[in-house]
Amino acid sequence: MVLLSLLILGVLVNGHLALTPNDCGTSYRRPAYTDIAVYCGTESINLAIQVCPVIYTGYNASLLILNQVANDPSCRGTLDETANPPVVRFNFLLRQLDSCGSIFRTTSAPGTGIFSDFSNIQTVNISGVVRSFDPTIGTVTYNAELSYFYSCAYPLEYLINNTQVDVSSSSIAVIDNNGSFISTLSMQLFKDVNYTTPLVIPALGVELRTRIYVQVIAANLTSQYHVLLDRCYASISALPSNSTFFNLFVPCSQDQMTTMLENGNSQKARFSFPAFRFIEQQNQTISTYYLHCITRLCETSTCTQFKQCNRRRRRDIQTTTIKDGVSDTTLITSGPIRTQADSCMALLYLTILVIIYDSHG
Repeated sequence: MVLLSLLILGVLVNGHLALTPNDCGTSYRRPAYTDIAVYCGTESINLAIQVCPVIYTGYNASLLILNQVANDPSCRGTLDETANPPVVRFNFLLRQLDSCGSIFRTTSAPGTGIFSDFSNIQTVNISGVVRSFDPTIGTVTYNAELSYFYSCAYPLEYLINNTQVDVSSSSIAVIDNNGSFISTLSMQLFKDVNYTTPLVIPALGVELRTRIYVQVIAANLTSQYHVLLDRCYASISALPSNSTFFNLFVPCSQDQMTTMLENGNSQKARFSFPAFRFIEQQNQTISTYYLHCITRLCETSTCTQFKQCNRRRRRDIQTTTIKDGVSDTTLITSGPIRTQADSCMALLYLTILVIIYDSHG
């Protein structure tokens, strides 16, 4: 406590984060539950606390401490006087070592809806508190203690169904959604087993049985989470829930033509399969189908559990506290894979802005 007091006093001596009641105007009032705003981003959590009620209570912005971490400059609040009303902003990364004392807690529950076939769907909760520090020296104080609690819940199963993916690019452009890691995931296609040459579709397309190498990768995510593909399949429609489909692999089973190269061991998962046709489209000059992958981001110590085959379809709800970690899953959908019937060529695209069907050859 003495060390904390010295650190806080040091901040006060520096004279920053200063705001007076006259600067607050009508915002100079008692604290309310709505004084904190929480933004749950894909890489960081941002907090904004109205500072005028803090001043009203007898404190200033420099006396707001995030999770009792006062000796780390990156965990201190920054006064934003341009906001209306003025706020103190805290920003920290979604990594245990950089999260300023936040608590990471993972909850597991049976899957529902589109994930009803999965026995264990995880959600990670990242929480903490910003408290006021009272510098009063003595037996009593007349300042009320302020506590601002925050919590961000990130679902651990996602269904990414974005067909606007360019084979020459390496990511899916998705706007940040509160509590979502969807934008950290991307699908890439390659033509070689070393994953060094992106797949570029020739004018006449790729031949049937040409092996397509698929990579799903997580970017800008803390290293203690790995990518685990729960299921990958192809469907005739871009909307997989209403279409004929073919499983390339599902948990504990895969098509004999599919080769799994890496899964659940790092921040990328890799597999390959040969270009094929749907028999249902045999009368079409060009047949089209889409590739989908349900993808999970699992904490490194739990990936092995998800890879195990268990006859129990559903597990009991579990809650565990983890040192580092988030777990996520999503369905990544490619653009159309097109096959020419008359020349036995398969043409694969990852953008579906224009699809031409030539039924006359």
